[in-house]
Amino acid sequence: MASIYPLSEGVFTVGHDKQFVPFSLGKDELNDRPTGSLLVEVQPFLVVTDKDVIVLDTGLGFNNSDGVLQIHDNLRQHGCEPAAVTKVLLSHLHKDHAGCLVFKDNNGLVKTTFPNADYHIYRAEADFALSTGYPSYHPEDVEPLLATNQVKWLDGEQGLIDGYIRFTHSGGHCPQHIVYLIDDGEDKIFFGGDEAPQLKQMKMKYVAKYDFDGKKAMALREQYAEQGKREGWQFLFYHDVKCPVSVL
Repeated sequence: MASIYPLSEGVFTVGHDKQFVPFSLGKDELNDRPTGSLLVEVQPFLVVTDKDVIVLDTGLGFNNSDGVLQIHDNLRQHGCEPAAVTKVLLSHLHKDHAGCLVFKDNNGLVKTTFPNADYHIYRAEADFALSTGYPSYHPEDVEPLLATNQVKWLDGEQGLIDGYIRFTHSGGHCPQHIVYLIDDGEDKIFFGGDEAPQLKQMKMKYVAKYDFDGKKAMALREQYAEQGKREGWQFLFYHDVKCPVSVL
């Protein structure tokens, strides 16, 4: 049986400039932020199965108030050392999902955030990220990882990782976005990245302006919701402020 732990980095607003600005619930006012700002959580996930210790997307790469990498601190709060992570699954490489592939230590050396993990990356997304760049992609966060031997490339429209993690090219939020379904024989855990980012979006039918193909993303959310209800998926919502994990 799998265990799921949200690894919240906090609540932010993000506007047209793609900058993530911390937001304090109960203190800050959304109306005080630039017009069109969205309120989002940034929330990687830790999933522990009988086979693996998995991190899904890596967050912004911020440090906490003690100068410790936030995602390392979050993992340790759940009794997990960064060196214990065996797989990192990336839905796409936008900076809020891939900002912590690597980090600089106290000596300024660039190191992989999870030293013993295989980083699973869709090859076409890496090519797109490096050729597109700012503001959505930060190549300097991606390139150091690609120079290591920790990358496991994913190719094709769909495939299977170690016999129980299915990836599927979806391409709604960004052209080379992928989604994952972890099926360990007991639980089915779905991670849709930014194509299933919040619980409310699985229940409402609308086209989001921030998606590459809004109509496709809307149709995918409907597809995911229907199949997830039918098969009893646990959904992981990366940007949901109140409900990170849910069964529809």
